[in-house]
Amino acid sequence: MSDYSSCQQERAIKIQTLISILNMTGKKYVPVAVSNHHLHLSQHDAEILFGKGYTFKQKVPLVQPGQYACEETVTISGPKGSIAKMRVLGPFRKETQVEITVSDCFSLGIKPYVRMSGELEGTPGCKITGPLGSIDIPKGVIVSRRHLHLSASQATALGLKQSDAVSLVIEGGRPGILEDVVVRCGDGHEMEIHIDTDEANAFQIKSGTIMEIR
Repeated sequence: MSDYSSCQQERAIKIQTLISILNMTGKKYVPVAVSNHHLHLSQHDAEILFGKGYTFKQKVPLVQPGQYACEETVTISGPKGSIAKMRVLGPFRKETQVEITVSDCFSLGIKPYVRMSGELEGTPGCKITGPLGSIDIPKGVIVSRRHLHLSASQATALGLKQSDAVSLVIEGGRPGILEDVVVRCGDGHEMEIHIDTDEANAFQIKSGTIMEIR
């Protein structure tokens, strides 16, 4: 296990221990992960960008089981501008999906569509450029809808189920409430709220912040 993985595992244990203690008060708490812009590639598109049979190099594992950030990056372009060095996440997906912020949409000249992962019909496309080629995807650029990942046992413990929507209380220097946070639960999920950098900056939230479910 790498030093990074060990530190990540230790951090996760500390957070879960703290949440267990807090939950003894009768309230419900979950940790936040701030997600920067990134993309998921289909194998077909990845081979155009990086070469036939190319295998991505894992940079760091993510909290969600089986997912990881890759060493590889690409450039995405819209009618107005480009974003370089956008991180690829693995493993391959059925369809290529680009997840950006509303601020990114303004920079690229792309209309923002807030969607859950995989809900790509009717969304805009963009140009993706890799080291060996480029593609123009007709759809797949989304602003990810804020959501809460939970394993099946975690969802049961919190009294939640797939597609429920909850509100999260934000404390600190810029307090507020994040509403309409969609629950995604079951196999392949682990407790973690996903918000993007625009949302995090607006409320001065960082990864590891613990929030109360209302």
